[in-house]
Amino acid sequence: MRILGIDPGLQKTGWGIIESEGNRLTYVACGLIKTDAALPLYARLAMIDAGLEQVVGQWQPETAAIEETFVNQNAASALKLGFARGAAIVAVARKGIEVEEYPANLVKKSLTGTGHASKEQIGMMIKTLLPTAGKIGEDQADALAVAITHAHHAASRKLMGGIMSGGAR
Repeated sequence: MRILGIDPGLQKTGWGIIESEGNRLTYVACGLIKTDAALPLYARLAMIDAGLEQVVGQWQPETAAIEETFVNQNAASALKLGFARGAAIVAVARKGIEVEEYPANLVKKSLTGTGHASKEQIGMMIKTLLPTAGKIGEDQADALAVAITHAHHAASRKLMGGIMSGGAR
């Protein structure tokens, strides 16, 4: 299964593509969609939409996952991040791809075992789990972490579905 992970942001939206086969994960690609801070909000959201549309067209993911917004003290920043997430979700969903959402703490816990892991810890785990990814930035590492979390949770849902339907005895 080819998975697109998205780390949304208004300035930089990180994306990462992995392939998941059983418990084997393979790095495919990652990158950044950068917006121009001098542009109005609608134009920046359009850049995120167009960038992810290009990523989906080029890499053909079967499913996608995005990090949920955490609410911080700056309501304006949280709202802008919400807009960026919305643009990213719509860009992918418009292509008929399901988009799952994961809280940041769950992504961190899925990769490192602790929900309060640092950016450095996430980066180290990405290097360990996806050694062919090479040197990547924090936003790409976060996007790959979201994709890995989705791979793990999709496998769990599939297993639980088989157990619940009587497939495993």
